Amino acid sequence: MIEFPIDKIFDVCKSFGAEITPNKAQKLNLYGNLLLEWNEKINLTAITDPAEVVIKHFLDCILFLKHNDIPQNAKVIDVGTGAGFPGVVLKIMREDIDLTLLDGLNKRLVFLNDVLEKLNLSAKTVHARAEEAGKKAEFREQYDIATARAVARLNVLYEYCLPFVKVGGQFVAMKGPAAEEELAAAQKALAVLGGEKPKIICEKLPTNDERNFVITKKISQTPPKYPRISAKISKQPL
Repeated sequence: MIEFPIDKIFDVCKSFGAEITPNKAQKLNLYGNLLLEWNEKINLTAITDPAEVVIKHFLDCILFLKHNDIPQNAKVIDVGTGAGFPGVVLKIMREDIDLTLLDGLNKRLVFLNDVLEKLNLSAKTVHARAEEAGKKAEFREQYDIATARAVARLNVLYEYCLPFVKVGGQFVAMKGPAAEEELAAAQKALAVLGGEKPKIICEKLPTNDERNFVITKKISQTPPKYPRISAKISKQPL
């Protein structure tokens, strides 16, 4: 088993109250090993160097906790979760959250179910497209927090994700350097879908990569017609 240098992020995480206990470090290490093992069979990540996985995946996701006060036992949905970022990392750090991992590609969920079983974590995995799940009563406006990392531009992402969020909850988009520009193009989507003017918090990773957290509170219900079908969302974004 590869030993991931998780100790390199202990201090920075502890500085904002996200202490990585020995048990959490062990789970992160196993998660990293499973990620690289499965990545040889299915495309999960282009980042395969263990030190880069620790910074660009693990620390990147743990920073979520620095800027978002997640209530105890909060219902959280990770939309288009892919390899489980940020959802699985958040669950390792905060086992109390009620986590749903949603993805349209079943083989990714097979991987995630293996991860959850081997890390002894409880989460719901859902094989569905976001625009379909967002119309269903069991998912629609049921979550305290929805999040998405590297899924789509904000004007599209809001339509995929805000339908999952309860009024009073929030959607947290994890974006790169173009966050301000994307947000400028997403003002109509915000107004139509029930989002308040968001705040953007910028972090620099030790690798100098820029991470922007776009945090949007939901202040009114999303109209029933949204989300539209995928083709309309991409061709005619709000």
